[in-house]
Amino acid sequence: MSYNYNKNLIKNAQTLRKNMTKEEKHLWYDFLKKLPITVHRQKNIENYIVDFYVAKTKTVIELDGAQHFEEDNEKADFVRDGKLNEMGITVLRYSNRDIHKHFYEVCCDIAEKINVNIDVAELLSERG
Repeated sequence: MSYNYNKNLIKNAQTLRKNMTKEEKHLWYDFLKKLPITVHRQKNIENYIVDFYVAKTKTVIELDGAQHFEEDNEKADFVRDGKLNEMGITVLRYSNRDIHKHFYEVCCDIAEKINVNIDVAELLSERG
């Protein structure tokens, strides 16, 4: 399914793809990019730019840095997640700390939620 997008956000999405955080790079290069299904980085959906998007399962994967745990940003994320949910999109959120401390578990959780039957340990050990 294709979603409308805000054309004014295209340049910003491109910039974000070129300047991913170290946690986004780690998840992308060491796991998501290797999956047997297409995952988009910094995808523009409606008026939002999501970190990662799996169209096949209509799933957004968000990595949250410390700023996401501030009250105003938590509220904004809640509203955003609600709007994405209304479009039939599931939002998975992981903290940057999860990426640092529990990377394998995060990858297993993502694989399960997007219904990809893979050996996560084997995939993570591949050079690529």
